[in-house]
Amino acid sequence: MTTLDELRAQITALDRRLLELVAERQRLSGEVAAAKHANGLPTRDFNRERDVLLNARRAADALGVSPDIAETLLRLLIRDSLTTQEQAQVAARGRGSGRSALVIGGAGKMGRWFSDFMTSQGYRVVVADPRAAEVGYERVQDWRAVELTHDYIVVATPLKVANDVLTELATRAPRGVVFDIGSLKTPLRRGLTALSDAGCAVTSLHPMFGPDTVLLSGRHVIFCDVGHAAANAEAQSLFASTMAERVVMTLDEHDRLIAYVLGLSHALNIVFFTALAESGEAAPKLAQMSSTTFDSQLEVAGRVANESPELYYEIQRLNDYGGESLHALKVAVDRLVAAVSGGDETGFTRMMRRGSEYLAGRNRER
Repeated sequence: MTTLDELRAQITALDRRLLELVAERQRLSGEVAAAKHANGLPTRDFNRERDVLLNARRAADALGVSPDIAETLLRLLIRDSLTTQEQAQVAARGRGSGRSALVIGGAGKMGRWFSDFMTSQGYRVVVADPRAAEVGYERVQDWRAVELTHDYIVVATPLKVANDVLTELATRAPRGVVFDIGSLKTPLRRGLTALSDAGCAVTSLHPMFGPDTVLLSGRHVIFCDVGHAAANAEAQSLFASTMAERVVMTLDEHDRLIAYVLGLSHALNIVFFTALAESGEAAPKLAQMSSTTFDSQLEVAGRVANESPELYYEIQRLNDYGGESLHALKVAVDRLVAAVSGGDETGFTRMMRRGSEYLAGRNRER
């Protein structure tokens, strides 16, 4: 009779075989990426993904395995494959050979992301940041001591100093493309305008993802046009070999929409975890009877709670349009309280239905 230890050993060996198959799949994904590049094909093929998932569900059903488990596993493998293929495309189509980039604030999280991203395209990256002695790149403490001959200058500093950096850069009129990656744009108007007035190739980016992002499929990069079409095109070319969605808009349009995309969503989660923290109810007790909705909301709120308070305060405080979304949140909460406390079922139902119609419209557009 097979012992428990022997069964566990068999499972361990099987796990090893599974990982070997995953490694083989990754190798093949690299070959697929090369073939797509050679034939000028896009990285992502949604019809192919659909076929893979349907085949996996059918095979799982025939084998007595849950089709949902099979689909979840294959989605993870597809995502890994896409990541491998996208990285290969970025490296293969990189335009950075013989060119350089200066990343001011490159020791920060998003500064490091851009340093890695541009290095993968062949750029020689110089990081200007006094905060870290070892960042894995050629480094200077102060960008002011550098001769600004780089093809790209990326301003990845906190918002509260980015405007001053941009304004000071304008006095030296660098020849390369200059862009910031700030979460807000109107607070940077003075610096961006100074660069434009100095005749510099300037634009403004907002990557709508965090520093842990590897796969750019389904992610957005916002490009705010400040009047230099060539700079905007050059900045967009950095992402041409990725699957990121590139969106162009004005500074004011960006901040007006960001007031809802970031400002409102952050505020909602801050209010949520603040209400819980001040409710007097212990978190472990709530977890014992939590629901799917509560768990999902708690997960998002937890990520928000662990972000930088300084950055999140800037997003709320420095946005010229931020008050609009906060007012909308307050009005909606007041309306909900009035409907519940006043026994207004019709008003409550109206809120629910209006939300359903609004979100259904969003799904149709997608």
